[in-house]
Amino acid sequence: MTIITIKDVAARAGVSPKTVSRVINGESYVRAELREAVQKVVDELGYRPNAFARGLSSSRSFLIGLFFDDPASGYAADIQRGALTRCRALSYHLVIEQIEPDRADWLEQCDATLRVVRLGGAILTPPLCDLPELLDLLDQHQVPVVRIAPGDFPGRTPRVHMDDYGAAREMTVRLVAMGHRDIAFIQGNPTHHAAARRFEGFCAAMTEAGLAVADTWVLQGDFSFRSGLEAAELLLGHSNRPTAVFAGNDEMALAVLVVAMRHGIAVPEQLSVAGFDDAPIARMAWPQLTTVRQPNAEMGSTAVDLLMRAQVSGGDAIATECQLPYALIMRPSTAPVPAD
Repeated sequence: MTIITIKDVAARAGVSPKTVSRVINGESYVRAELREAVQKVVDELGYRPNAFARGLSSSRSFLIGLFFDDPASGYAADIQRGALTRCRALSYHLVIEQIEPDRADWLEQCDATLRVVRLGGAILTPPLCDLPELLDLLDQHQVPVVRIAPGDFPGRTPRVHMDDYGAAREMTVRLVAMGHRDIAFIQGNPTHHAAARRFEGFCAAMTEAGLAVADTWVLQGDFSFRSGLEAAELLLGHSNRPTAVFAGNDEMALAVLVVAMRHGIAVPEQLSVAGFDDAPIARMAWPQLTTVRQPNAEMGSTAVDLLMRAQVSGGDAIATECQLPYALIMRPSTAPVPAD
């Protein structure tokens, strides 16, 4: 069955989606003849407006879906906390949905869920935010979407992100300023656009400093502690090792600390370690981790606010970009290279 959207009504009536929204919501500043013409198209097409798109005045019981591939991660928990706090302040309800893109039937399962659970909006996190099939499905169900840290389709939906490239570059510059020349990097999940941007920032800073990026000191991880252990063993399991390791997130950086302790390598006296995120484990580790503070909770709350803006536009998602600031957090896991 074809789902009629507000854009379909607007195209048939020869008006903007915002005008259609005004007619549906009974707003007074629409000419009588225009209102009649739009309403006729609404009736002809059998358009049923999304309650979310009709405005806060029509109902206070709305559901917002927050989509993750791994809802158990620390990253997911921080975003969920920010989104939940903002939803509560606005009298909305947050629904956590897990999608596993590796499953052959993931799209069918998601479609079935959307037919049962009527969402007023959806927040997509990496790597789900770059799945065109999911974006198309949400469009078909007339669900406004905001994406967190997407890499593709920049003008398709509102998006929230931070400057992963600039943050990684700045952290690398700080390590170089400490005298480090042999710096290794552990990359994050290759399906996440942010992971690639962090590596690009690292490479840019190394090149600017006239330093080579050694292939043997660039290891592929996937943001998990396990992948950090495997990469750290390859980096630290022999005498020719770097003086600093910059990991693409805090979980992998924590794994580097564990492997360094296993091999009797003192941190930061013999090895500096930096991470990314400023997750709670960064402060629980010993020594505490130098890291980049990523505004995960703020991205979650900002995504909710952008959905509210899409709602005001009558469900017609406006391409809005919001970049939030990061901060370098220097802790005892990094130190200047000791003098020979």
